[in-house]
Amino acid sequence: MVRGRKSKVPAAGKSGSIRVEPIAWDSPQGEMARRIRIEVFVKEQRVPPELELDDTDRIAYHVLSFDETGEPVGTGRLFEDPDRPNHGRIGRMAVAVSARGRGHGEAVLRVLMREGLRRGYEKLVLDSQVHAVPFYAKAGFTAFGEEHYDAGIRHCMMEMSAEKARKTLEAE
Repeated sequence: MVRGRKSKVPAAGKSGSIRVEPIAWDSPQGEMARRIRIEVFVKEQRVPPELELDDTDRIAYHVLSFDETGEPVGTGRLFEDPDRPNHGRIGRMAVAVSARGRGHGEAVLRVLMREGLRRGYEKLVLDSQVHAVPFYAKAGFTAFGEEHYDAGIRHCMMEMSAEKARKTLEAE
């Protein structure tokens, strides 16, 4: 059973709306999320499949974003960071090429932030690909630490306090 609500999020500056729903990893919707991640990370970015799908998927909170036709086009996950107690870790955010620039990434991120607040995490953290740092910074995340490589791709850790996340989401 997946807890959480369906969220219909207006796509800022775009026509139509975006629907983001919590999903169970071991469901047909989970298969849809896996297909999006394989397309983006494995085929497009050449991440080895054994690194992309991991044991964390079984315990994480997952969401799926649908376009105005009901097609699944975006996904992301949230889980308690094992290295940082009471920190929610956002990751595996992926949007299909056909839906990029239409607000799906922002909608998925906002839903994951809300869920992190609902779970009581004191901070939200993520490991951004360097090219995506401006996307997360625009949402209020701040980079920290040194750049590093994950699956051959440059990354940077980013964080946001629960207080800042709450204010960011209230300002919508």
